[in-house]
Amino acid sequence: MNGICVKSEIAPLKKVLLHRPGEELLKLTPKRLPELLFDDIPFLKVAQREHDAFAAILRENGTEVVYLEDLMTEVLALRPELIRPFLYQWLTEGNIRTGKWQDKLCDYLLENYSGKALVKKTMEGITLKEMGGASAYSLQDRIAPADDLIVDPMPNLYFARDPFASVGTGVFLNRMRFPTRRRETIYAEYVFNYHPDYSSVRRYCKRDDHASIEGGDVLNLTADTIAIGISERTSPDGIENAARRLFSDQDATVRTVLAFDIPATRAFMHLDTVFTQIDTDKYIVHPAIIGPLTVYEITPGAKDPADLHIERVDAPLERILEKYTHTECVKLIYCGGDDMIAAAREQWNDGSNTLAIAPGKVVVYERNDVTNPILRDNGIEILEMPSAELSRGRGGPRCMSMPLIRAE
Repeated sequence: MNGICVKSEIAPLKKVLLHRPGEELLKLTPKRLPELLFDDIPFLKVAQREHDAFAAILRENGTEVVYLEDLMTEVLALRPELIRPFLYQWLTEGNIRTGKWQDKLCDYLLENYSGKALVKKTMEGITLKEMGGASAYSLQDRIAPADDLIVDPMPNLYFARDPFASVGTGVFLNRMRFPTRRRETIYAEYVFNYHPDYSSVRRYCKRDDHASIEGGDVLNLTADTIAIGISERTSPDGIENAARRLFSDQDATVRTVLAFDIPATRAFMHLDTVFTQIDTDKYIVHPAIIGPLTVYEITPGAKDPADLHIERVDAPLERILEKYTHTECVKLIYCGGDDMIAAAREQWNDGSNTLAIAPGKVVVYERNDVTNPILRDNGIEILEMPSAELSRGRGGPRCMSMPLIRAE
């Protein structure tokens, strides 16, 4: 199956993109955790084992798993003339601006890495020690510790949901909110420009847009309605940009965007950290958002589809979801149940960040032992995956996966 086709959050998942965490996690240090958007340092060996278990669950349930690093490797193998331009672009976006340093680093990479190892090395970053320590390319190099990073790692890459978002038969190629994550979209840019399976996919957001939007905030409710969170990571103007481009494409089926205004906090970084669909009529929700939640309906203008019509929707969340998903009765299931301490703890541990692989069948973190039995009691089949280390990065099964194809 080629291309993109995602018009639902719960239709059977046929093909999904992942990134297996790699040595980029070994470049995390306590001092730089806030800058690199981590709260703790995952143990790589265990994190990889947990991620492999996640991939195995998906495969065992009929989902084809592809990896970002493999798609990028395929692009460079098919188009070797792109290798140097890619490396120079990667270096420039990694704040290596001087020609001398760019040349030295590019030569170093090409002399020591090729194929998939080269791609993974760009994800991992480069230290000064690798280039001979303080053996002097500049005054800065002479005074810097040998273990200083010349090019930063991309430790958030295993959250494959965020750099781009599948919407219908197109994608949002996102501008990420924080500088440390913006380079992540370079791989998607090459895949959607040059990979034969994806080069014809329509794009409704661009990585160089001025306004931020991230995949964790984008939910495909139906073929004609998507929800996007106004969050810590996605701005209102980013949502407007995406809506204008969608509505201006006559081949796109989406004609309603629901903007969910959620508190802009680290705990609620994306809409899918507090709200995901688990069945045709059921959603898992963090109870703390029920009060602060405000929803806006965005539709095309009557004469010009890019002239957006925006209205606030004043109704309980259940009624909003019933109306826009054409469902008779929607049930909200609270993460943590009626225990607000458990709700806060398990939301932090991604209890409401589930990945539906079919209606009523979801992948969850095993650590959420209050929420998971509640899901079972509500008729949801749950597939538990290990999560001691992966959860340290602040993202669950949905965060770690980007659906490429769901059944229609």
